[in-house]
Amino acid sequence: MSIRPYRDIQRRKTKVINVGKVKIGGDNAISVQSMTNTLTSDTTSTIKQIQEISEAGGDIVRVSCPDEVSTKALKEIAKHIDIPLVADIHFHYKRAIEAAENGADCLRINPGNIGDKKKIKEVIQAAKNNNCSIRIGVNAGSLEKDILERYKEPCPEALVDSALRNIKIIEDFDFQNFKVSVKSSDVFLSVKSYEQLSKKTEYPLHLGITEAGSFIPGSIKSAIGLGNLLMEGIGDTIRVSLSDDPVEEVKIGNEILKSIGLRNRGVKIISCPSCARQGFEVIETVKKLEEKLSHIKEPITLSIIGCVVNGPGEAASTDIGITGGGGDSNMLYLNGMQSKKLKNNEIISKVVDLVEKKAEEIQNRNK
Repeated sequence: MSIRPYRDIQRRKTKVINVGKVKIGGDNAISVQSMTNTLTSDTTSTIKQIQEISEAGGDIVRVSCPDEVSTKALKEIAKHIDIPLVADIHFHYKRAIEAAENGADCLRINPGNIGDKKKIKEVIQAAKNNNCSIRIGVNAGSLEKDILERYKEPCPEALVDSALRNIKIIEDFDFQNFKVSVKSSDVFLSVKSYEQLSKKTEYPLHLGITEAGSFIPGSIKSAIGLGNLLMEGIGDTIRVSLSDDPVEEVKIGNEILKSIGLRNRGVKIISCPSCARQGFEVIETVKKLEEKLSHIKEPITLSIIGCVVNGPGEAASTDIGITGGGGDSNMLYLNGMQSKKLKNNEIISKVVDLVEKKAEEIQNRNK
């Protein structure tokens, strides 16, 4: 069962590009991206982290390539992962060429920082030769000197000016397989920059609040900024930038998309904050269910409500529901209908069993 949003989000129509096997833009699903924090030259650790990112629901992963050892490591990394690989390049054009030649599916660059037109041309030719896309990454913290002098400080107009300049540089070399980002650590600056840029280009936009901070403040800033843009129909791929495990970035990114009906992946749990009316330990139950159901990829809705005030109403809109009752007697709902009573110590095992069976049914139906 799915909950219909009050308002369907009308996504801004953008050009479609390819980042490896993932299509970005147009009517394609909004992808979730993360970035490794291992040394890219440490291929064992990097491959392990990318696999964890992929398992958590990451669609694309970016790795930093500050030196030749890192770019050459991409060849081995690419053999062991199943999601597109983006090489993060700053300043040195040879790193971009090496990355394209060693398995990168996308190059994150700022053409204006790469060097003269001859160097940019070589990078774009390498991208063409290796079926590699590009992300123009404009950041409020690293704007071009002349743009900063013109606008005096980072502002939406400055970020958009930089983006449009770099778009023209790439277009002049007859290359269109690219997306654009205009990131800032300031929520308002980021939102306004993306809003303005979306009116001036049809290339797909990669959304992010850069350097958002640690888990809680970073997640909140990202949810506010990205959520606002996504509900306006702006954005084709996202990254939540946290000072935390990259897997947490993926989880938050997916939750942002799920909360506004833009992604159906995994178990969506609706749960109450708990109070004195609860018939069982709601908070601990939800924590255990999240852990035990993290492997489920199929879209399934689950309501865990501690009492009968809101429980039956929430259960009516979910695939599986639990409503707390008095005296160790809780009601199980299936597809919105009462099914049977459960004791407190039966809830977790029964719900996990039901979710796994439903996931298997969905898999078989989709074969």
